[in-house]
Amino acid sequence: MSEDARGEGARRAARAIDALRRGWPFRVTSPDGALDLLAVESARDAALAEFGSTDVLLSGERAVTLKLTNQRVAATPGPVRLAGAADTVAAALAIADPALDLANPLKGPFQTIATGGESAAATAMTMARHAGLLPAFFVRDASGDDAETACDVADAAALLDPARLEIAARARLPVEASETAEIIAFRSPEEASDHVALIVGKRDGNPPVVRLHSECLTGDVLGSLKCDCGPQLHAALHAMADAPWGVLLYLRQEGRGIGLVNKLRAYALQDQGYDTVDANLRLGFPVEARDFAIAGRMLDLLHIPRIRLMTNNPEKVARLEKEGVEVAERLPLALPTNKYNERYLATKRDRTGHQL
Repeated sequence: MSEDARGEGARRAARAIDALRRGWPFRVTSPDGALDLLAVESARDAALAEFGSTDVLLSGERAVTLKLTNQRVAATPGPVRLAGAADTVAAALAIADPALDLANPLKGPFQTIATGGESAAATAMTMARHAGLLPAFFVRDASGDDAETACDVADAAALLDPARLEIAARARLPVEASETAEIIAFRSPEEASDHVALIVGKRDGNPPVVRLHSECLTGDVLGSLKCDCGPQLHAALHAMADAPWGVLLYLRQEGRGIGLVNKLRAYALQDQGYDTVDANLRLGFPVEARDFAIAGRMLDLLHIPRIRLMTNNPEKVARLEKEGVEVAERLPLALPTNKYNERYLATKRDRTGHQL
């Protein structure tokens, strides 16, 4: 596929995500079927009446929570389609939003049926997560060629392809840890989120200390005590200042890739007693939804093939090495805990493999 064709495909996918957020129907096509979709979270009853289907499409993770996978059609991993499950937006939200589980404890019985397009359904879930919405849709089999907004699975892949990332701007930025730091912004043509690198110290022939830091508004800006993101960010910058040089990659992937609103929903579930892993799963998301290929692309554009990675997460090492980055050393980052984040940090250690 030519670069022009990829660009046009990415623009189609971006228009579909815009429709998703606005509560408009859109179509996703794939070799194994095509689906017309209306996002449950952004839909209105008038739009649902015009859409004309009461089938609901849920993520595989949410289907497990609702104990749907004991039905044969839903037994394989992936999105699940419920026949005639909800005739109003409120009824669909009661199925899709775990915050409403306690208020609606008796759900179903539901009949699961074939999705009508496995690849299209999986792509729709990725698009919902990218839009920061719950992974749930009203769904119907596509018919005719009258869809106002449509994309295919290749279009969505083109939109999310880190190879489309380029350096957009750079400037000197004195910061507390280093008055000679340089900030570099990265942008994809069709994407709204800009990623950032901060270079601390003077570049030399040695591999830099690198920290991959996913955006955390609550921790980085508001000083949340529920996580250790803010302290990790500032400790990493000071460690870079003490080294010959270092690079902070600030990735716009809030909430491990599920978005700010969904992260706050996960926080509310944690207040009900779920840990961070189970909260994400109940929302219908994977435990880890971040794309570390973005970091690999940023390092490539900065001409940095070899690094010393500051992380407690061995998975980051493996994911970067998969992108062709040589990790010469993993540097742990140990910080004090507090009464609000002790369980969170224990969950990262015990369930997602973090280690010092």
